[in-house]
Amino acid sequence: MISRREFLQASMAASVIWGASGIGRWSRLAAQQALTQDQLLQFEDFGNLTLIHITDIHAQLKPIWFREPEINLGVGEAKGRPPHVTGADFLKLYGLKPGSPDAYALTHVDFEALGKTYGRMGGMDRIATVVKAIRAARPEALLLDGGDTWHGSMTSLLTKGQDMVHAMNALKVDAMTSHWEWTLGTERVKEIVDALPFPFLGANIFDKEWDEPAFPPYEIFERGGLQVAVIGQAFPYMPIANPGWMFPEYSFGVREERMQEMVDEVREKGADLVVCLSHNGFDVDRKMASRVKGIDVILTGHTHDALPEPVLVGETILIASGSHGKFVSRVDLDVRDGRMMGFRHKLIPIFSDVIAPDAEMAALVDGERAPFEAQLSEELARTESLLYRRGNFNGTWDDLICQAMLSERDAEIAMSPGVRWGPSVMPGEPIRREDLMSATSITYGACYRNQMTGEFLKTVLEDVADNIFNPDPYYQQGGDMVRVGGLGYRIDISQPIGSRISEMTLLRTGEAIDPARSYTVAGWASVNEGTEGPQIWDVVESHLKKIGTVRLEPNSSVTITGA
Repeated sequence: MISRREFLQASMAASVIWGASGIGRWSRLAAQQALTQDQLLQFEDFGNLTLIHITDIHAQLKPIWFREPEINLGVGEAKGRPPHVTGADFLKLYGLKPGSPDAYALTHVDFEALGKTYGRMGGMDRIATVVKAIRAARPEALLLDGGDTWHGSMTSLLTKGQDMVHAMNALKVDAMTSHWEWTLGTERVKEIVDALPFPFLGANIFDKEWDEPAFPPYEIFERGGLQVAVIGQAFPYMPIANPGWMFPEYSFGVREERMQEMVDEVREKGADLVVCLSHNGFDVDRKMASRVKGIDVILTGHTHDALPEPVLVGETILIASGSHGKFVSRVDLDVRDGRMMGFRHKLIPIFSDVIAPDAEMAALVDGERAPFEAQLSEELARTESLLYRRGNFNGTWDDLICQAMLSERDAEIAMSPGVRWGPSVMPGEPIRREDLMSATSITYGACYRNQMTGEFLKTVLEDVADNIFNPDPYYQQGGDMVRVGGLGYRIDISQPIGSRISEMTLLRTGEAIDPARSYTVAGWASVNEGTEGPQIWDVVESHLKKIGTVRLEPNSSVTITGA
């Protein structure tokens, strides 16, 4: 008798042959460089249940440019495995044709040239069109939001997330979980959550004082005669990666045992299918899937990975749906006798020049932006260089931010956090205030200027490196390396904490960093309460208006070994 795992493996193979991920269909379209909405949405209905997954939109209401990472290194068991495969290696792994729509959407290869052909991606009005089309075919589909939704733009900062709340309510989300939402502060989060028409899930969020669950851990939906349990998993490392003083009432954590308890509980209540709506990050979810039994589907988020095929871990499928509204995942499932027996999946690319905007959502978006339009559209400078953020060690957006801090704050060294959010700006385009704010908009954006010893600087770099390259995924926080200006170093990612960073150099003099000497350091996004300084966007805006045109040289200040 065929086992369930063999059923799922057959589903994976069938998806590749049938083209459920869209790969074959996109590649064939590349020859004529033409796409249509019907082709992008084409999907042969399968099974008796549909899930729709969006995550890490980061408050991007309008279509954007977004370059995928050139470097995304894995360590330990994740080394060389998706999502830690990029560029030409990614194209080869998935059999994708260079120059095709999928090559543009999923990798950094020829990003600038292909952008001229395929255009911007995302936009809430285009996402609404896709969601409505799926619901027309599958009226009982579940739409699940993986979080990082209310943060990441100028309008979300100014409205304290309300613009995105209105958009997601109009989209008729069925459930969500959270991460950057918490940087609005406890009071604001509770205000929003109390008014949401759908559940805000977090099995791993506990009240600190009473050590009790603080939010609903799961919701059980009835769809097509099935009981579908959706368990929410918020970002586990909130008080470490973000300012704990903004939400002091709560503790988080992976809480693997808690997840197993929730899976067992919903199974006892008759759940036919168990879905984990997660903001753990891909590698954390891969480990959790190998240890928690009974999860059928993990809709993973946080690390912004876009994978055209699911990853199978035991009998659990992991779905990664990218970020910034570039993709919507559709997953059709065959659920029988309380078990998932098969699936079909498609990572739908939201090509904004191809997918027609939904009129209702377009009007809502324009209405939310209207009060701020003059501020959003003001041109601050122009760029001759591609501005992007993603990559383990460098991104040109942060190179620019570091240059601004070195100049405007009269610093020897600058540090910019390795966050993964923020759209790109193409060469030759104006840098508008909206572009700058989409790369810097946070509720704790003060740009500090402090004295730090060389020894302390090494400690900072070692700590951040361990958050990324610890071989145990449960010790990873899912960001990228802190970006530095005025400082060069060598990193061996194969070494343990304390031994990865060497050859630290003050770039303006070429001298080795002295552990005992104090250096003037500027930075932003400190998690420490009471950090003082001008807002980072004001610092960068001042710099942009002075230089007028941005030209960035390739950044070779970091030497990487051990990969």
